[in-house]
Amino acid sequence: MGAPAVAFEVPQPPRPACEPKLGDLRFRKLMSESDWASLPRSVRRRFSRRRAAGDTTVYAGEVLEVRMSRAGWWLAQAARLIGAPLPTARITHVPSVVTVTEDRTTGAQIWMHICGRRSGFPQVIYSSKRFSGPTGLEEYVGYGIGITMTVDAREGALIFRSKDYFLQLFGRRLFLPEWLCPGAMYVTHTELPDGKFSFTLQLIHRRLGLLIREMGIFREITP
Repeated sequence: MGAPAVAFEVPQPPRPACEPKLGDLRFRKLMSESDWASLPRSVRRRFSRRRAAGDTTVYAGEVLEVRMSRAGWWLAQAARLIGAPLPTARITHVPSVVTVTEDRTTGAQIWMHICGRRSGFPQVIYSSKRFSGPTGLEEYVGYGIGITMTVDAREGALIFRSKDYFLQLFGRRLFLPEWLCPGAMYVTHTELPDGKFSFTLQLIHRRLGLLIREMGIFREITP
């Protein structure tokens, strides 16, 4: 009789662990329970989904409204010196894309807004939402300039409001006096039918009134 056969077990490579869906309570913690509960379920889901490091959510749509007063137009052109964080032209019915990327290094979200143009290159607006500061949320637009924000709800819409503007230089933070600030900024997120939603930006000066209003409609296209 020959030697018995020996079965060899070929080692299998380990299966990649599937990262579970990450819950994000950062926006919810900034709001009262009643305000959060008043939002549509789709809005709550959109702002409570934690992305893995480097992952990006993409929203595509169209700019439907851009209004600027004369003072607002000049302010937007002057803001080109700090990266053009405001719409610079009264152009509507052009494609627009918003991307949100998770930055695990800083714990922030990197937002990029691409506004199409009928000729030439699109305008690209960058900002970083940081979950820190006296209000728990800051919008950093670069060049040391940022805005502390508050978050609440009204009639089913999620509303981001500016509180203070600040300049950060050499590790120090200087809050700007009211007369140096461009006005109160409101960004409203409203759910619409058919899985769509709108982002509306308004900049309102205490004396000059409405400076800028931009509204776009989007739908998530992330696979």
